[in-house]
Amino acid sequence: MLFNSRWLPLLAGLLLSAQASAALAQKPSPSGAASKAGPVTVQQILDGKQLYIEGKQAVVKQQAKVPEAIKTLQSRGQLGFSSGAVARINRFSSMKLGSSCFLLEQGQILVSGPQNGCTRSSRLSVRGTNYVMQVDAAGQSQIAVLEGVVELQALRDGAPIASMLPILVKAGQQAQLDPQGVMAALSELKRSDYERYMSGPLFAGFQRALPYLPALIEYVLRTYPGLRIPPALLQQAAALNALPKAKAPLQPPLQQQPQPQARPQPQQQQEPPQTPTLAF
Repeated sequence: MLFNSRWLPLLAGLLLSAQASAALAQKPSPSGAASKAGPVTVQQILDGKQLYIEGKQAVVKQQAKVPEAIKTLQSRGQLGFSSGAVARINRFSSMKLGSSCFLLEQGQILVSGPQNGCTRSSRLSVRGTNYVMQVDAAGQSQIAVLEGVVELQALRDGAPIASMLPILVKAGQQAQLDPQGVMAALSELKRSDYERYMSGPLFAGFQRALPYLPALIEYVLRTYPGLRIPPALLQQAAALNALPKAKAPLQPPLQQQPQPQARPQPQQQQEPPQTPTLAF
């Protein structure tokens, strides 16, 4: 990536503090530790107004609750979960809110933060921060972990399949699952994959930053130095990273009190020295 020199101090601070967030994100968390799927709040709608909740046109700040369905046609949308996680739903996608995860029925969604996701044949328990889910019309799914770790558990009729152990998909990996939740392939994401995602419809045009965008950028720049990152994402990450964290309230400067001037002391008149009397 060709950086303008003004980005260098910004990126230095961003990378240093993002390392701490990334380290925390890599710590395993128990399955189901992320928040349940509802309610969610519509934060932004792009490319028209074709985002629907239960078949009715939705508006910004509207909430969807369990077990309501969210669907898009030509529009894209950003959704905020009560856990603080954020999802971006692509065009021609449909999802349903559940008690322990959201169900992506078809289409594509990006999740940033502690939020579990499901397909009809698998459950994603989040141990990381940024991942993309995609489900086609045949029920085949693709899970791309952009940063962090995700635990995949195959499901049958909504319950884990005891004979199939969970699989960890780590940052930079992509899993292909068949309609029965069986992993068909596990591959590495390429540099071009990150460039495609970060300049594509799940990132472009959104005004509100993803909550774990600094950790994602830190991972990308560390793994693929020089990778082209859109300037808008760098600005969002820098602004998010610069938010004050529990700063003590500023105290007004103490005004210097004038020092009382010492009163002049009356001078005592000194007696002239007496000439000693000499005895003969």
